[in-house]
Amino acid sequence: MSTAQQSAPSKLKQGITGPLLYLFILGDVLGAGIYVLVGVVAGEAGGAIWVPLLVALGLALLTAGSYAELVTKYPKAGGAAVFAELAYRKPLISFLVGFCMLAAGVTSAAGLAQAFSGAYLSAFIDVPAGPASLVFLLLVAALNARGIRESVRTNVVMTVVEVSGLVLVIVVVGLFLAQGNGDLSRVTQFPDGVGPASAVLAATLIAYYSFVGFEVSANVAEEVKDVSRVFPRALFGALFTAGVVYVLIGLAASAAVPAADLAGSASPLLDVVNATGFGIPEWIFGLVALIAVANGSLLTMIMASRLTYGMAEQGLLPSVLGRVLPNRRTPWVAIIATTVAAMILSSTGDLASLAETVVVLLLFVFLSTNIAVLVLRKDRVDHQHFQIPVIFPYLAIASCVLLMTQQSADIWLRAGILVAIGLVLYAIQHRTTRRSAPDRTADSDREVKH
Repeated sequence: MSTAQQSAPSKLKQGITGPLLYLFILGDVLGAGIYVLVGVVAGEAGGAIWVPLLVALGLALLTAGSYAELVTKYPKAGGAAVFAELAYRKPLISFLVGFCMLAAGVTSAAGLAQAFSGAYLSAFIDVPAGPASLVFLLLVAALNARGIRESVRTNVVMTVVEVSGLVLVIVVVGLFLAQGNGDLSRVTQFPDGVGPASAVLAATLIAYYSFVGFEVSANVAEEVKDVSRVFPRALFGALFTAGVVYVLIGLAASAAVPAADLAGSASPLLDVVNATGFGIPEWIFGLVALIAVANGSLLTMIMASRLTYGMAEQGLLPSVLGRVLPNRRTPWVAIIATTVAAMILSSTGDLASLAETVVVLLLFVFLSTNIAVLVLRKDRVDHQHFQIPVIFPYLAIASCVLLMTQQSADIWLRAGILVAIGLVLYAIQHRTTRRSAPDRTADSDREVKH
């Protein structure tokens, strides 16, 4: 990307303010995962659920620091793909990083569509899961195409509902403990026969997944007002807020319900609320979970469509994907393409395999971004930007490598298939570009002769 490209006016509308960006990131980080994550973490860490959640927050903040520096330095749609292009100057690497991010986003949306159309929705209406997933994705696409301001404003409402559900858990457990119930001593208990360090490490690898989502914000940087000032505040503020909520949820869950009961539950937070005896209707948590899933899918598809648009602008994907609606100024072709891809993926695997595949793809993106911030440290731009102390990207690289080594072979295979599809697309686009180059040269020669 040239300096002219970096400074060129954006075709996208700058409609995201600081508060909207903060809620955008917070809504994507919180998501629906915490409603089942507590039980999984309890199975590894026992009653000390809050410890791995706190460690995972620290790991997420390391990579977030790299994003804050690069987004404010190069605020263009495309996110990690733009950073890779600038750092490595290799189109193939830039494409792979961008495509991994894109594949992760679309795969995540496919999994969220399954979650939306499953047990949560069936509690309210009995419809076939497959068609419900497709209709859900179409509705998300329609809102995405309507405009970024409308999308992030909808996210504000959904995020408030998500946070309210989690705050409700914290409050009712607080009242429960104030009445002399529960057992606070459980919050420092680890599983029998397992050392605290081993338990925390195993649980942190799971808890880290709950903070994934902050990277999505890099792909709407071009639509943020005063991005150099606003982005770091919104990013770190949202992550700290999510971390505080998660730690309090971990403490509340452990104090109210024994770890063994949480570990075997498919709806641990509902069990926590029921344990307090306050008689809160179960349908409330079903509704909150549906809203959390819908919000996560909307934010993920915003990211995927903007990333597709950004890659098209760079010539890494067909230029047709860079087309924007005249009035709405939203990338409508990219929205259609990513929605169709999500529809196809939603029928190719279960929720667990889709979610784990997302993590592998994102770790590759995170690794690339953390290396890129070091490579580009000497690059100068004509505006002020955030800068992270140099030690943190190195620590972030180590954390990514650690998490990568914990993934199973079948998940690596699934991610590899998606990357292979990306390589085929890259080869086709590269060949098309090479074929069109002689035509452009011939047209230029004819113009000179005339």
